[in-house]
Amino acid sequence: MKNNPFQTTLFAGLLLLLLGSCGPAAEKASADKALPSLETFRVTKDKLSSELRLPAELSGFQQVDLYAKVSGFVKELKVDIGTEVQKGQLLLVLEAPEISSQLAAAESRLKSQEAIYIASKSNYDRLYETSKTAGTVSQNEIEQANARKSSDLAQWDAAKATYKEISIMRSYLEIRAPFSGVVTSRNVNLGAFVGPSGKGSELPLLTIQEQQKLRLAVSIPEMYTGYLQHGDTMQFTVKSLPDAIFRASIQRMAGALDLRLRSERVEMDVYNKEKNLLPGMVAEVLLPLVARTSTWVVPKTALVNSAEGMFVIRSNNGKAQRVEVKKGREIEDRVEVFGDLHTGDLLIKLASEEIKDGVKL
Repeated sequence: MKNNPFQTTLFAGLLLLLLGSCGPAAEKASADKALPSLETFRVTKDKLSSELRLPAELSGFQQVDLYAKVSGFVKELKVDIGTEVQKGQLLLVLEAPEISSQLAAAESRLKSQEAIYIASKSNYDRLYETSKTAGTVSQNEIEQANARKSSDLAQWDAAKATYKEISIMRSYLEIRAPFSGVVTSRNVNLGAFVGPSGKGSELPLLTIQEQQKLRLAVSIPEMYTGYLQHGDTMQFTVKSLPDAIFRASIQRMAGALDLRLRSERVEMDVYNKEKNLLPGMVAEVLLPLVARTSTWVVPKTALVNSAEGMFVIRSNNGKAQRVEVKKGREIEDRVEVFGDLHTGDLLIKLASEEIKDGVKL
């Protein structure tokens, strides 16, 4: 059977017409199906509370290295490592024969000058009383006696000063504790020669630490310094006592950043009456970071960090609008942001840099 050319042409035209009418609809349906659903949320302010663990160091509240101020030999050593001492307690006695001889000479000169002054003063007083009778003593003799008395008084004062100076040097031979604490280091033995310029002065004779009260020092990174203030209480632990939790409050803040670490030194006072903490221990401090004011908080997926900057995408009358923000702290799946946002703004929860400004949402 032969095909009719007219029928063939008519069939082809109808087929093209049918395809032409269905094509745009099919393409539209396909495009609508490809568009992802964009979930949105209302932005609100909140106070984030987090914790930060940092290493810290325990040290004696007071610590001093004791050196000899005068040269001498160690005559008595009354303490050793671990000895608990009280303020003013005698720790070490030095022997310096030359100082003892100097002190004896100064004392002898002092007594001699005192006797000379007493004699010259007595002579002046006698002449002065005699001069009250006219013609018995000349005015020149009285003036000379007065000058001699003044000179002898000056010599006596000088002898007093010399004696006091050598007495003070003599007191340096006795080394006493400047405060109550524990002897943690001893670098000298009986008979050793010590002094400011003698052998043995390279190291301190003794080191004393106050251990009833300790300092806990921690360096706070720059971005967290705004969350802490005087009086804040925090917890810490040490490796030697893993089950024990200690507490301390902030007493001192440096108020400036260390130029090398870019951190602020914060100190806490730790009362150590049971002496289970030792100076030099490394502690782990748990810092509570509670925001002082409310901030914008969004899901992490709403924040885009691209080469074009950091931003969130706001729905503005059905169109995408990028809002530049700065990032704050991250806590689990939420993050602080700072930017030109307002309460109730509609933000895209799952944002990406492929969503451009002005795109219909």
